[in-house]
Formats: sequence, structure tokens, C-alpha cells
Amino acid sequence: MSRERARRRAAREAELERERAVRRRRVARRERRRALVRRLTPRARRRTGRLARHTRGERAAIVGLTGVALAAIWTFVDPLALRLALVVLLLLVLPAAVVIVLGRRY
Repeated sequence: MSRERARRRAAREAELERERAVRRRRVARRERRRALVRRLTPRARRRTGRLARHTRGERAAIVGLTGVALAAIWTFVDPLALRLALVVLLLLVLPAAVVIVLGRRY
């Protein structure tokens, strides 16, 4: 009788060990898949600085329009002193103009 119980216990333990091995393989495969998905999905990058609250298009518009204004000043204004004064004025007024036109977002 004890041999029969030992044989059944060994069979039960072998079955439990097979189930544990299957579970370990599943968990390992799931972890590998999760790690792959984590590696492949892009992470959100935090922007810092003065222009951080504007989108890429807004920043491009700010730079582009400033460049157009600078080119217009250097093209259409003849006296050098007036050119420099207008460039300095543009650079001083630019932050306020950006806030007024694009608004602040919090």
C-alpha cells in the first residue's frame, strides 16, 4: 500500500512540476514580449525651456516670422542705426507678441 501511495505522490509531484514548468515558460515569454513592446514604443520626451509650451509648428512659425521680419528690416530700411534699432526693438517685443498671439497654456 505504501508503495502505491509513493508512486501516486511521485506522479502528482511530476504533474505539478510539469505545470510549474509550463507556467514559468509562459511567464518568461510574456515578460520578453512586454520588454520588447517597451523597447519599441516611443517614450514621451519632456521639453524644457522657454519654448517648451509651444508645439513644433508654433516654434517654427515664431522663428520663421522673426526671420522674415529681420530680412524685411535689412532689405527696406537704409540707415544702419535705424536697422539696428528696429532689430533690437523686434527682439524686445517678440516675447510679448508671442504671448499675445499664441496665449499661455498651463
